[in-house]
Amino acid sequence: MVNTLWLVRKLGDFSSELISEGDVVVLISDGVLRWPTRKGWYVCREDAEARGLKVPENMMKSYEEIVQLIEEARRVVVW
Repeated sequence: MVNTLWLVRKLGDFSSELISEGDVVVLISDGVLRWPTRKGWYVCREDAEARGLKVPENMMKSYEEIVQLIEEARRVVVW
């Protein structure tokens, strides 16, 4: 179970200090331009591919996987 799912569109305004254990962060839209470096952080596959980014497979989540995370999360925050 995911405590909080953070969908982050732009990292400039987002503080990683808000993240707690059991949270998952998915970088979407222009957020994918920043490389995820922490455990539990992912990029949206379709957004990364649309921008021509090459991201390791294990660091990406598809739209379908993101929807599944939304359904499983206790709370969803879009930043």
